[in-house]
Amino acid sequence: MASAIAHEASCIFCKIIKGDIPSFKLLETAHSYSFLDIQPTAKGHLLIIPKYHGAKLHNLPDEYLADLLPVAKRLAIALNLNIDSPQGDGYNILQNNGRIAHQVVDHVHVHLIPKRDEETGLIVGWPSVDADMTELGEFAKELQAKLN
Repeated sequence: MASAIAHEASCIFCKIIKGDIPSFKLLETAHSYSFLDIQPTAKGHLLIIPKYHGAKLHNLPDEYLADLLPVAKRLAIALNLNIDSPQGDGYNILQNNGRIAHQVVDHVHVHLIPKRDEETGLIVGWPSVDADMTELGEFAKELQAKLN
């Protein structure tokens, strides 16, 4: 059963969905709305937002989440990013939750960012370290217990 559409009166993305703020709409479904980003990192940088107001991913009903990636796939194909090779054009799918994770607008949104060259698109730093395999195994068991 579909959840009722929730809106937050002060949310810029809710206002875009309702048409109170103009946007360059690309694709709209029963559960999501997509449009071009007005501060793009690359040509074709766009946003996909659920038509349900929730600040973080865990605040959304599953049916809204289930629509986001199929819409992203359709848009990637429309942007001619559906290259079946690791070489050439690529793209990033980015979704942030909370200020510390770089979320600016408190409404779940997915960025689809074309990566056609080194200068434009998403530039990522990934400060990784080699895990202690014993600690990693113990942590996996803790999480598995919570999931069962």
